[in-house]
Amino acid sequence: MRLLLTGSNGFLGTRIAQDAVARGWEVIGLGRTARPNPTSPVAGYLSHDLAHPLTEPIAEGALTRVIESSLSGPLDAVVHAAALASPFARPSEYVAANVRGTEHVAGWAHLYGHREHGEPLPLAFVSSSSVVYRDADQLDLTEDAPTPRLPDQVNDYSRSKLLGERITRAYPGRSVVLRPRAIIGAGDTVLLPRILRLAEKGVLPVLESRRGPRVVVDLTDVGTVAHYVTEAVARGASGTYHLTNAEPVELYPFALDLLDRLGISARTVRIPPRLLRAGSGAGEWVSARFLGYREPPITRFGVSVLSRSKTFDVTRALTDLGAPAVPLSRSVEEIVVEHRARSSGESP
Repeated sequence: MRLLLTGSNGFLGTRIAQDAVARGWEVIGLGRTARPNPTSPVAGYLSHDLAHPLTEPIAEGALTRVIESSLSGPLDAVVHAAALASPFARPSEYVAANVRGTEHVAGWAHLYGHREHGEPLPLAFVSSSSVVYRDADQLDLTEDAPTPRLPDQVNDYSRSKLLGERITRAYPGRSVVLRPRAIIGAGDTVLLPRILRLAEKGVLPVLESRRGPRVVVDLTDVGTVAHYVTEAVARGASGTYHLTNAEPVELYPFALDLLDRLGISARTVRIPPRLLRAGSGAGEWVSARFLGYREPPITRFGVSVLSRSKTFDVTRALTDLGAPAVPLSRSVEEIVVEHRARSSGESP
């Protein structure tokens, strides 16, 4: 199998490349940095901003040369994992990276596939479970759960991912949409660092009532997601899949146990979500108006994540793609090892 992987330098993309190579596949990486991540074992690499088409002569020629010089034959599939994943940025940046980027990857895969195979290349799109989110508790969500309308999406990121899904479903070749939920693991740059920043100040806000139900969430190890992505390609999967570790946890006991293992002591303070939601909304307005969309300390989406239960029925993934590759217990161990290595200045 010969694969083009966008976002190959990222937290998830690097693990997808490693999983693919472990299967004996050849991988061409594509990212915005000048050179590939040293830990991403790609056979060839192209630096390209997907806000610009891959079908333009210069970009297409450059990618063709990388493929021909690095692989043993033509590509067999495309995995589109590149994305702007920040919970707060300019709406136009989400459109450029996540909507236009998906259009440009799909357009190139269609063109290349016809040229080499007579039909579009199979396309796997890494979306997000956030496309089905509402600011409410949601339990056992299946892939058939309705997605809120574009204006009702929880934020600009989820809106851009839903548009990416629509582009993928309109793709004339075989396609699969993969929706991972809350990816964690060693190397995380999105989810865990935000919780650590709060906790390292000595206080962890708890957005659940003492008498109310606990916040229960699904999490997904990055290795599990990477394996599911390559497994979907290997099995020729199509349609939509929710991806989790199928191990729902109570959010705050899980977070406090992890912080304890990391040696971080944080006092828990219960805060009514409605108060923090109002404050975060004001912070987003100030940032958008005066601070160039610098991410505020906490966003409305962050408040929802910390105060709403979200679990998923992943029967479809378990049936078609198999069991999660990495249990959450091992994921936590890897996070702890990495954190201790960074604290001591050593390599994990």
